[in-house]
Amino acid sequence: MLAYLQLMRLDKPIGTLLLLWPTLWALWLTRHVSLFIFVIFIAGVFVMRAAGCVLNDLADRQFDRYVERTQHRPLARGALTAKNALWTLLVLLFVALLLLLTLNKLSWFIAGLALLTTLIYPFLKRFTHLPQVMLGIAFSWGIPMAYAATIEQFPITCWLLCFANICWTIAYDTEYAMVDRNDDLKIGIKSTAILFGQHDKLIIGILQIAAIIDLLTMATINHLSFSFYLCLCLAAMLLVYQQWLIKDRDRKHCFQAFLNNNYVGFLIFIGILLS
Repeated sequence: MLAYLQLMRLDKPIGTLLLLWPTLWALWLTRHVSLFIFVIFIAGVFVMRAAGCVLNDLADRQFDRYVERTQHRPLARGALTAKNALWTLLVLLFVALLLLLTLNKLSWFIAGLALLTTLIYPFLKRFTHLPQVMLGIAFSWGIPMAYAATIEQFPITCWLLCFANICWTIAYDTEYAMVDRNDDLKIGIKSTAILFGQHDKLIIGILQIAAIIDLLTMATINHLSFSFYLCLCLAAMLLVYQQWLIKDRDRKHCFQAFLNNNYVGFLIFIGILLS
C-alpha cells in the first residue's frame, strides 16, 4: 500500500498544492463558486495530480534509477511493476471521468485538452529543453475549467491568470530541474535548467516578475481590495527569498526554493479570498 501511495505522490503533496492554488484563484474570481463545484474541483485536482505522477513514473521508469532524487521511487526500485502502475492509472482516470460527468459539457472539452497535455508532458524531456513550458500549460487548465464550470465564459481575467500561472510554473519547475541538472546531463534528459545555463537565475527572476505584473493587472481589472495587494507583496518577497536560496545553485537550496512556492500560491489565494 505504501508503494502505491508513493507512486501517486500522496506522501509528497507539494505538486498537488501547486496545482490546487491557481484553480482556487480562478474559482473564487468567478464569484459563482458553490460548495458542490468546490468539492468536485478539489477532488479532481487530487485525482489528476496522482494520475499525472503515475504516468510520469511509467514514462521515466528507465531513467529514475540513475537520478539521485528519484532512484527510490516505487517503479525505479522495483517495489511495483509497470502493470501495477498502469492499472492504478486507469482507475484514477476512471474516477476523474466520474467527477467530470457531474460538470457541464464545456468543462468536458477543457478536460480533454488538459488530459492531452498531461499525456504529452512526460515524454517531452526526451526531445526538447522546454518540458517546463508544457507543465505550465498543464498546470493552468484548472483556471479555464473553473470558468467553464461556473459562468461558461472566459473573460480576460481567466487568461491573465493563465499567463501568470504559466510564468510562475516555469520558474518554480526550473528551480526543481536545477536539483537534477547534473544527473540529467549524464543521462541525456532535457530541461529549462539546462537550456538556461548560467542565465537560469536571471530568467527565473524575469518569469517571476512577469507573473507578479500580470497578477497586478488582474487585480486592477477586478478592483480587488488592499488585502490582495498586501498578500501579493508578501508573495513577491518570498520570490526574492527564492532568488537568495538558488544563488549558489546548491541542490538542497534549489529544492527548498521550489517547495517555498506553496506559500506563494497560498498567499495569493488568501488575498483573493479577503478581497
